[in-house]
Amino acid sequence: MKKFLILCFVAFFTSTTVAQKRDYSTFYYQRASLFEKLPVSEEDILFVGNSISNGGEWAELFGDSRVKNRGISGDICEGVYDRLDPLVKGKPDKIFLMIGINDLARGTPPDSIVACIGKITKKIKNESPDTGIYLQSILPVNNCYGMFDGHTRHGEIIHSLNKSLKEMADTNAITYIDLYNHLVIPGTHKLDPLYSNDGLHLMGEGYLKWAKIVKPYL
Repeated sequence: MKKFLILCFVAFFTSTTVAQKRDYSTFYYQRASLFEKLPVSEEDILFVGNSISNGGEWAELFGDSRVKNRGISGDICEGVYDRLDPLVKGKPDKIFLMIGINDLARGTPPDSIVACIGKITKKIKNESPDTGIYLQSILPVNNCYGMFDGHTRHGEIIHSLNKSLKEMADTNAITYIDLYNHLVIPGTHKLDPLYSNDGLHLMGEGYLKWAKIVKPYL
């Protein structure tokens, strides 16, 4: 009994210490640890990002088993950067990146988001120079649902941020894919309700639209 109590105390102390050191969510570490175990080959195409990428059944959307999901719900730019090693060590054929909306919700300045995404793409280029990098615009949002206020109140900022991302991509010879203007209500900065039921995440039609836009780049 005494030995059991000691083991429980050690387990509790260890888990508490680890939790204090964590920079991201429990789910982040769960999923990132899975990605560390899953193989990546030179033929693979990775979709990297937050919950919006996490929600896509990419292999089925494209009918191509090479297309793999490497999204983590709640992820931010630094989170992507910190988990790049297992993604690039296999020298994948292409990486489709979309990240930044959660950073905005946390109050991160747009310039800092652009800089961190630049840091991500630079690391990919340095460690896997033959990997094609496709930077996808941050999607529009819509606050009409009264959900995810921290995210959906940034409609105009997202529009401006995407311009900066395109400039950064052009400067660094990175392919930029404009998803924003295909999913926004024309003349506004709001995500078309056809594609979402919460103003932030996509429904089926949204993923089909996304796949249609991206397919020529595959």
